[in-house]
Amino acid sequence: MSIGQLAARAGVNASALRFYEKEGLIVSVRAPSGQRRFRRDALRRVAFIRAAQQVGLSLDEVRAALASLPDGRTPNAEDWARLSAAWRPQLQARIDALCALRDRLTSCIGCGCLSLSQCHLYNPQDQAAAHGAGARYLLGDRPLGSGDGR
Repeated sequence: MSIGQLAARAGVNASALRFYEKEGLIVSVRAPSGQRRFRRDALRRVAFIRAAQQVGLSLDEVRAALASLPDGRTPNAEDWARLSAAWRPQLQARIDALCALRDRLTSCIGCGCLSLSQCHLYNPQDQAAAHGAGARYLLGDRPLGSGDGR
């Protein structure tokens, strides 16, 4: 099928398909006229890529999953079950982190309180840097010396 046909069937822009192809996630062959032509199984691969992206997987993770398939074939139901089971703990950790972030945001952002001892954002002298990059206290880390071992 042509890139336009695949884009219409998959519900993505042709530019996304060209990007996926450049990244090695899908493959096309050139017709004598120079147009890209895709096999029908490219539709399933695009659906797989989009589903994996929607659950928050990076293109590197998608690429690794597709590379794990024998002979570069299209994922089938058994493959999806195996791959999605492997992603489950990672996705649950993301869900847990988002829930914790949500719960902290409702009691902190925009409330106007001046209770720095309880604020999840207060970070004097950038103490949170010891935990790593990002908004560490919002992600669940505790200030050093808070007594909870985190």
